[in-house]
Amino acid sequence: MRKTLFPPGRRGLLLAGAGLAAAASGANAWAQAYPNRAIKLVVPFPPGGSVDTVARVIAPQLQAQLGQPVVIENRPGANSVLGAQHVKRSAPDGYTLLLNASLQVVNPLIMVGTTTYDTQKDFTPVTYLGALPQLVIVSAHSPYTTLQQLLADARQRPGEVQWATAAYGAAGHLAAELLKVKARVDMPIVPYKGGAPAINDLIGMHVAAMVEPMASAYPQVKGGSLRALAVTTPKRLPQLPELPTVAESGFPDFDMPSWYGIWTPAGTPADIVGRLNSEFKAVMQAPAVVSRLSSMFFQTVASSPSEFSTFIAREAALDQELVSAAQIRLNE
Repeated sequence: MRKTLFPPGRRGLLLAGAGLAAAASGANAWAQAYPNRAIKLVVPFPPGGSVDTVARVIAPQLQAQLGQPVVIENRPGANSVLGAQHVKRSAPDGYTLLLNASLQVVNPLIMVGTTTYDTQKDFTPVTYLGALPQLVIVSAHSPYTTLQQLLADARQRPGEVQWATAAYGAAGHLAAELLKVKARVDMPIVPYKGGAPAINDLIGMHVAAMVEPMASAYPQVKGGSLRALAVTTPKRLPQLPELPTVAESGFPDFDMPSWYGIWTPAGTPADIVGRLNSEFKAVMQAPAVVSRLSSMFFQTVASSPSEFSTFIAREAALDQELVSAAQIRLNE
């Protein structure tokens, strides 16, 4: 029997209830004066996708708490590497932050022959914000009404039924690759520069299907442009009880959310990181943010930096297993 790639709950390290350790006290004079000017929140994708959506929910609350402008700067390109490298090269003073998804960990694993970054050495983890369920989606005009129908057609027409993905190595891409491995189907991946353009092509049926976080996928499903076939969580969502899980659709133990975190450049003083961590925890508990994120099905965590660091190392090991099994490579 082939060993299951990922056991049940394999993404649950922090979602299962990691402690929310308090930020260290005794900040020095520099930290006490921080911040005294605008903070830049870099999103390495174009507007409209799930990462950008999360950023635009939390930025106003962070700005209100800090009393300084929080400016979202979209820096898309090179599979989110351009934005990440910009933050990596920025001064480690707490004024340039990166909000990225799991792609931040996956890029160095798949970009063979390309200089990217070392996730654990070039950045300081601030907090794991939380995770979003993902939907397997097709156009509302698609003939597929179940995941089984989609995969059955792919078996009949190998190499012709295509997946769209917001970025190569993104959580949606990894979920599609995991489905391909488990279902043993030949379904080419078509990468886009963000979720919005991919969804537009999906609506127009230029591609057959997509796995996308709910922040950007569900509004289109609710609006009638897209149809959801399954959700990537281990259990059905209480808000969508009629929607089956991928696990129910023939792939037991399937669990692949899209998770999000905040990083600063390596070398950022611990007092600054602690202040940011405390502020982001408060952001994620603010009623307006909780209400908005809950409507997007966002599962909030707001971890400590050390918890996030442990999570990153674990995710890198798990993602490497899938990258190797699916032979995922993005060559220069």
